[in-house]
Amino acid sequence: MASIFTKIVNGELPCYKVYEDEEHLAFLDVRPIKHGHCLVIPKKEVDYIFDLEDEELSRLMLVAKKVAKAISKEIECNRVGMTVIGIEVPHTHVHLCPIDEVGDLSFANAKNGEPEELSALASKISRHLS
Repeated sequence: MASIFTKIVNGELPCYKVYEDEEHLAFLDVRPIKHGHCLVIPKKEVDYIFDLEDEELSRLMLVAKKVAKAISKEIECNRVGMTVIGIEVPHTHVHLCPIDEVGDLSFANAKNGEPEELSALASKISRHLS
C-alpha cells in the first residue's frame, strides 16, 4: 500500500509544495512544530532512510540543504534544525524546522496549520529556490 507521501507525489493528495525536482519533493508539514516546518522526501518510496543507496542519500541531503537555506531567507531564526524520525510514515523524510533553541524541535509543539497560511508560506519559501 502506498504511503501518504507517495500519494502526495502521485498527485492523489494535495500538499503545500516548496520545491520539486525529478527525484525529490519538499512541502510544508500540515502539523508544523514551528512556522516554516518543511518535509523533504525522495519521490521513490523507501521506508528507512539508511536503506537509500549512498548516492540517493547524498542527493536527498543536498536538496534538504537547499530548502533549509530558502527557509532561513524567509523565516527569521537562529538556525534551521533537521531531524529524521522515520516512524510515523513509512517513507523516508527529513524534517526541516526554523529554530531558535533546542526545544523548538519538540514534536509536542505540533498543531494543525491553517490552509491559507500554509499556501502563502509555501509560495514565499519557494521563491527563494528559483
